[in-house]
Amino acid sequence: MTRGRDALLGAAGLGAVAGLVEILPRSGLVDGRYLAPASAMGRVLLDRLGQGEFWIALGDTLRGSALGLALAMAAGIVVGVVIGMVPFLRSLTASTIEFLRPIPSVALIPLVVLLYGTRPQSALILVVYASFWQVLIQVLYGVADVDPIVRDTARSYRFSRWAFSARSSRRRPCRTS
Repeated sequence: MTRGRDALLGAAGLGAVAGLVEILPRSGLVDGRYLAPASAMGRVLLDRLGQGEFWIALGDTLRGSALGLALAMAAGIVVGVVIGMVPFLRSLTASTIEFLRPIPSVALIPLVVLLYGTRPQSALILVVYASFWQVLIQVLYGVADVDPIVRDTARSYRFSRWAFSARSSRRRPCRTS
């Protein structure tokens, strides 16, 4: 019952925003050059959906986002595991990570455009930057969250750090007889 009610509330909220966007420019409270009525935006969207350039641009955008996320994940996982496994590196980089992490990628748009122009590479840089910090922080927390008993057990079996991480990632089914 709550799922249907939540969907209804979401649709009502979306309808209210669309109604507000329709009323504000038509009443003159907002200049139509800055905010077009929702009906005009809907017509343009429907027109663009029938054009091939729209779908090409959408595909390029999705491809760039996926590539940026993949690069950020690869870099964030590698850097996070290395920093997380070496306490000296963790303490050495903590202040730098905490300084750079909260900078929103939107704030870097002017700098990136100044350095790289409006090419697709500049958007890729922003996607990688925005995603990298999220992945890095989660990997650092994940490495720090490994149970010390498990770590000591692996050390007593003389596993290297890499062998331990490879063995712990494999799940073995429990046997019951």
